[in-house]
Amino acid sequence: MEPHAPPAPAVPLVSVVVLNYNGARWLARCLDSLRAQTIAGRLEVIVADNLSTDGSDRFAAEWVRGWSAAQFIQHGRNLGYCAGNNAAAAVARGEFLFFLNNDAWLEPGCLEVLVDETRRAGASASCPLVMNYDDGTFQSLGAFGYDLFGLVTSRLACDATREVLMPEGCAYLVERAAFVELGGFDPEFFMYADEFDLSWRLWVTGRRAVAVPRARLHHRGAAQVNPEGGGQVVELRTSDTKRFYANRNSLLVLLKGARGPLLALAASQVLLLAVEALAALVLVRRVAFVRRAYLGALADCWRLRGHVAAERRRLRPLRRRGDLAMLRFLRARPNRWDELLRMRQLGLPKVTAK
Repeated sequence: MEPHAPPAPAVPLVSVVVLNYNGARWLARCLDSLRAQTIAGRLEVIVADNLSTDGSDRFAAEWVRGWSAAQFIQHGRNLGYCAGNNAAAAVARGEFLFFLNNDAWLEPGCLEVLVDETRRAGASASCPLVMNYDDGTFQSLGAFGYDLFGLVTSRLACDATREVLMPEGCAYLVERAAFVELGGFDPEFFMYADEFDLSWRLWVTGRRAVAVPRARLHHRGAAQVNPEGGGQVVELRTSDTKRFYANRNSLLVLLKGARGPLLALAASQVLLLAVEALAALVLVRRVAFVRRAYLGALADCWRLRGHVAAERRRLRPLRRRGDLAMLRFLRARPNRWDELLRMRQLGLPKVTAK
């Protein structure tokens, strides 16, 4: 840790929110890359902890003492990604919020370029180019659209700033005023598909999001669920709980946000889940996995029907775009195609029963 840090700005340009849970392997490089930013003197850093047990909470509490514009928040329990980030964002003062995963590190000009390009494009949200943690190869530039099942797709490279349906959640920049008006991340999601849900609300309320390839960031990804290999992903791994949240929340995005023809995508997504559940029975050979990850996901969507109805009512007066406008993001490339490509490279995913 460097001995000196820039003084706290009177009004931060960017409040960086780093939500930590057992991130001892990654947190030092993540936080030190913030201190090295070209606009470090205009940053506010908030490290929030979901009751880590690996000592990373103590490291974070010590790290913020060296920077007057940084603070540490201990939530006292695991609030999940959504509620944990919302609680930290509630004390932020910056014009922009930047939600940063603890298993990521930024190149020095990342935030300066990201903010400048977001403003130039007249956008309310954005993400940088996301590269793999160690070798700098391409990982994502957000999702350019959704497929016929209503799942995000087309995480492709480009050379210039362009519109994107969903900025990548590991490095999500958003105007603080917009985040507040949209209601933040939906705490019912807990984790996964939360950035898709927020981005859908952002677009239908008349705002825009962009991807900025000149801003560069490195990200490990799935560090908690798939820790083998250090900075490099060497296998595919998932869990009953991860698939439950991913399946349930992707469906909730449509049920909450679509209001016309795009609601048909919810039906096609349910059919896809049924086919995948049958395939999982054959490949995983564990009924408990299918019960939790697929049947449980659908049952929990039904349990949350009151929440879905309330969110649709809350969003109604804020809407500026309907389903026809959102058709601009429909893509032929299926989301699962990219998963099949990863399986071809790394083999079938290992499933953890938890």
